Amino acid sequence: MSGRVAGALVFWTNAAVLVVELVALRLLAPYLGLTLQTNTLVIGTALAAIAAGSWLGGRAADRVAPRLVLGPLVGVSGAAVAVTPFLVRGAGATGDGLLLLLAAGGTILVPGALLSAVTPMVTKLVLTDLDETGTVVGRLSGIGTAGAIVGTVVTGFVLVSTVPVTGILVGLGVALLLTALAVDLGVRGWSRRGRAVTAGVVAAGGLLAVVAPGGCDVETTYHCARVEADPEREGGRVLVLDTLRHSYVDLDDPEHLEFAYVQAIASVADTAFPAGEALRAHHLGGGGLTLPRYLAAVRPGTTSTVSEIDPGVVQVDEERLDLGDVPGVEVRVEDARLGLERVADDSVDLVVGDAFGGVSVPFHLATREAMVQVRRVLVDDGVYAANLIDYGPLAFARAELATLGAVWEHVALLGDPDTLARRDTPEAGGNVVAVASDAPLDTTALARRLDERGVGWDVLSGDALEAWVDGAQVLTDDHAPVDQLLTPYPAVVRSGHTRR
Repeated sequence: MSGRVAGALVFWTNAAVLVVELVALRLLAPYLGLTLQTNTLVIGTALAAIAAGSWLGGRAADRVAPRLVLGPLVGVSGAAVAVTPFLVRGAGATGDGLLLLLAAGGTILVPGALLSAVTPMVTKLVLTDLDETGTVVGRLSGIGTAGAIVGTVVTGFVLVSTVPVTGILVGLGVALLLTALAVDLGVRGWSRRGRAVTAGVVAAGGLLAVVAPGGCDVETTYHCARVEADPEREGGRVLVLDTLRHSYVDLDDPEHLEFAYVQAIASVADTAFPAGEALRAHHLGGGGLTLPRYLAAVRPGTTSTVSEIDPGVVQVDEERLDLGDVPGVEVRVEDARLGLERVADDSVDLVVGDAFGGVSVPFHLATREAMVQVRRVLVDDGVYAANLIDYGPLAFARAELATLGAVWEHVALLGDPDTLARRDTPEAGGNVVAVASDAPLDTTALARRLDERGVGWDVLSGDALEAWVDGAQVLTDDHAPVDQLLTPYPAVVRSGHTRR
């Protein structure tokens, strides 16, 4: 095997490992969410596969002629990659969390380990002079790392945004099979029967992946998106992003608010500002644009700017929810924290926080520094209202309320009494709404408005809220362990606890 061929094979197989790793995050998102724990699980499993493959591949290279096994290694890897969508989605459809984790682990470990075994075997083939050991090993290691970088960049910036997950994995499986055939032709070490079996598995994997339950209407850059019709309301549509029922939209009635947390935020706007008065609003997170539509309907002349990081969600809004032309609403595809920098000082009456990555508020939107930016854009009597999800003892919600209290003069918390009870049990938890302003909040009017809507939530403020926060830490850009505070009960998160 020439040095160029060896380098190309090492480059390609290392790139393939990183493609599998990154795409696995998207494949698992509908079942586990895009949380820090999911990222840690996938990255840790991939690193374990790389370590095991490198070690075992090196041992095998000293015992078996590498020429005889290189083709099968790459070919079987291709078969494993091609069947990954079928195995993971099939396991996810069962609702069995353990089965899903086993399927996910196996579909990362098997191809990762086999592909990582290629480098030590190629090294054994190329190394003909012990005096050049350092040069050969260093060169191939550098080439492999370069391949991993290219695989990461191409997947993150190109593939995930342009090709469905199924297409990426089946296409990669086919490409690996073709690579295996090319290697086989060069070394003649792989039987025709082996080639035929592997090709059959790749083809079957592609077919099964296409017909397997995927759960996505659209695979966006960040989410698995679905739009579900409400059988009890003709115009009702639910936008589901990954594991969360993110937004409810009534196509016929923008004033209909289905979810309790949306009704709570609307009640904040109803009581903080004179009825019918046009507002200048800024929204951190777009989803189904439920609140911008509501404000446009009940407060004619209201202008809303929306920061939505996922262009695929905007496309779903336009094409499946007919939200492409809401009066006074401007949607900007941008990170919400960066989008705040574009907003002028003292220019907004209301800021709504409703951005989520998986089940958690992105940490950089929850910190004191982020809240200082929100306060900067608000007028003197402006109001910030944020939707939060938390479970059990509500450690994250308490920390976020402490953070708001470190920035604003007046803070309140809205939530279901059972949720606010902070019961230390896996099934406890749900949505709460945090409210902050430098102007006094009329909590009596707010509680009355919630009752009028039939929401049945409590309003905490003053000493009662201080006791509820109970000395929780203030979140900062330097230390904001949002995921760890939020998920003391991973089983609850895996179950897809919904936003109601």
